[in-house]
Amino acid sequence: MSMHPLIEDDDDPMLSLVNLIDVFLVIVIILFVVLAQSPLQMLAGEDVTVIRNAGKADMEILIKEGEKLTHYRASDEIGTGRGTRAGVTYRLDDGTLVYVPESLQP
Repeated sequence: MSMHPLIEDDDDPMLSLVNLIDVFLVIVIILFVVLAQSPLQMLAGEDVTVIRNAGKADMEILIKEGEKLTHYRASDEIGTGRGTRAGVTYRLDDGTLVYVPESLQP
């Protein structure tokens, strides 16, 4: 028995391993908290547009403008809808597109 209780021969490598595991668990918990709050903070900011499953049949678009949230879902109706003709688009030889409004048509 030693007269100084703080000076002991604790060379057990398992104690160091247990301490490392504790530090790792604390870091993992902090990461989970940060990652869980990130999507909520993104939507709490300014105007946001989120596209899920881009280009697929089940694509969804979420648009947040101020307090207004609009949700669009892809449907099987491609190229359908209501509206009026607004003009004509032409593709030039170099690949650029030129839009000519209906009011400028001859």
